[in-house]
Amino acid sequence: MFDLIVRNANLPDGRTGIDIGIEGGMIVAVERNLQAQAAEEIDATGRLVSPPFVDPHFHMDATLSLGLPRMNVSGTLLEGIALWGELRPIVTREELVDRALRYCDLAVTQGLLFIRSHVDTSDPRLVTVEAMIEVRERVAPYIDLQLVAFPQDGYYRSPGAIDALNRALDMGVDIVGGIPHFERTMDDGTASVEALCRIAAERGLPVDMHCDETDDPLSRHIETLAAQTIRFGLQGSVAGSHLTSMHSMDNYYVSKLIPLMAEAEINVIPNPLINIMLQGRHDTYPKRRGMTRVRELMDAGLNVSFGHDCVMDPWYSMGSGDMLEVGHMAIHVAQMAGIDDKKRIFDALTVNSAKTMGLAGYGLERGCKADLVILQASDTLEALRLKPNRLAVIRRGKVIARSAPRIGELFLDGRPAQIDGGRDYAPRY
Repeated sequence: MFDLIVRNANLPDGRTGIDIGIEGGMIVAVERNLQAQAAEEIDATGRLVSPPFVDPHFHMDATLSLGLPRMNVSGTLLEGIALWGELRPIVTREELVDRALRYCDLAVTQGLLFIRSHVDTSDPRLVTVEAMIEVRERVAPYIDLQLVAFPQDGYYRSPGAIDALNRALDMGVDIVGGIPHFERTMDDGTASVEALCRIAAERGLPVDMHCDETDDPLSRHIETLAAQTIRFGLQGSVAGSHLTSMHSMDNYYVSKLIPLMAEAEINVIPNPLINIMLQGRHDTYPKRRGMTRVRELMDAGLNVSFGHDCVMDPWYSMGSGDMLEVGHMAIHVAQMAGIDDKKRIFDALTVNSAKTMGLAGYGLERGCKADLVILQASDTLEALRLKPNRLAVIRRGKVIARSAPRIGELFLDGRPAQIDGGRDYAPRY
């Protein structure tokens, strides 16, 4: 007797008609025609069943703060930073917690159960850190939340930033962050990368840096990050987020850079929505869109995962907490519209991001934790195209969210009465 059986599921790897048996919060059977009973059964009816979505790059402390204390009129990264600098000194722990919890409610309905959030440590009060640690504890039953100590105003540029970052790590923040391209000089940026990697090595922590989030092709801190990763023996535990300068770099230089990144086993985290919104702001035409070289990095064997980054905050007035929206945009901007391309994009929202976050027991095989999402789509390609409803979200074998199927009604003579998402008209590959 199982606790739960999800029957007739299509899996991301192409298997169809699969039954998934769950007991004690773990997946204990993945097979066709599972001969067993359960306290509860869910018929997936040939829908896609995926492991939960994973967001390896987000800003939980700023989310849902759009319009506070004012709007970002220029829409630029620098005005967003300035605006957050106006809000940060007056924000309270209570409102930070409230906004973050409301966002987590939204995330659960989207099947997003794993989030890595950068937490600004520039305010010496560290109220943001206190609030996000509280949120991490409160959402633990349904979301795994990792926290990055992020010196938003610069590790060397901002007075007191060094002490504040160390105190944040002492308080229990999980990961060392940085923003080398925002330091006052290239030399300071380089020095910050070395110092932060040293701290991570001494404390036994991962690293996740906002790195080269600029159109400047001479912003090459990712090279330093890769070199320091190797120097301190941090291979596989370091992430370079954004890396937008790579879209403007000389191709010969990139031909040397990518192998260095691969040697360092850098995890790459582009943020398609925010990158194309904020980059190229000084261009007229042709206008650069700013996302890093996703295909080339994937082809070189680097682990590439996508982040949502922002939802309704000083930097980005859009956003829905839907990682399929992120993948949908990535397909367009990276021009990865082939069948195999789209499968790689889906992996960048799930298994690749799980690797970036170092998640144990993630997946849909026997022995994995029973975390899964049933989508109103037949396969991963259809999911990326339609961004469908999440019919059920399951955490450790228990349903924690449901959405009704999206059904269109027709009132046309001689035509069907209903249209079920994309299923009734989509081509089959």
